[in-house]
Order: sequence, then C-alpha cells, then structure tokens
Amino acid sequence: MLKNADIIMIATHHDKIVGVARSVTDFTYCCYLSDLAVDRQYQKQGIGKRLIEETQKLLGKRCKIILLSAPAATEYYPRIRFTKHASAWTLDKNEKLLS
Repeated sequence: MLKNADIIMIATHHDKIVGVARSVTDFTYCCYLSDLAVDRQYQKQGIGKRLIEETQKLLGKRCKIILLSAPAATEYYPRIRFTKHASAWTLDKNEKLLS
C-alpha cells in the first residue's frame, strides 16, 4: 500500500506519528485520497484538515480530491467543504461482471 502510493503525508507529535493521508493520483485530473487517519487522542485539532491541505498543495490546479468515507467519518467531510457525490460505485475483487 505504501510503496505504490503517489502521496503520503504524515503528522507527528514529537517522534510519534499521529496522522496519515495516503493518495493515488495522476496529479492533473483526480486524486483518490484512499486513507485519512488521525489518532483518536489527536482528533478535533485540525490535523486531518491540514493533511488534506498539504496533499492539495502537491496537486495540479484542476486536480480534484475524491474519497470514500469510513462510516464513522461521514459527518466530518461536509464540515470541511467536501461535497457528497451520489454516483460512487465499488466492485469487490472477486465479483464477476454481469453480461
């Protein structure tokens, strides 16, 4: 996961990693923010928002960040200005396409 990520941002407090953002991107059109995690003890301090902002700085001017939210985080993203998108789809690895 880490080896093939295009962008990895970390937040630290002293020598401890307290937050991480991992993304896959073409740097032009879209950036899939596949993981955003902040240690529970450090949440609600702006760390997640800052990780996203630092990721944005590395992207092209028109590159859009796309993510799938963990169920527990669905209320967080609208508060920091993400827009909900109704047409996201997933396909499990072993799922066969219908003809």
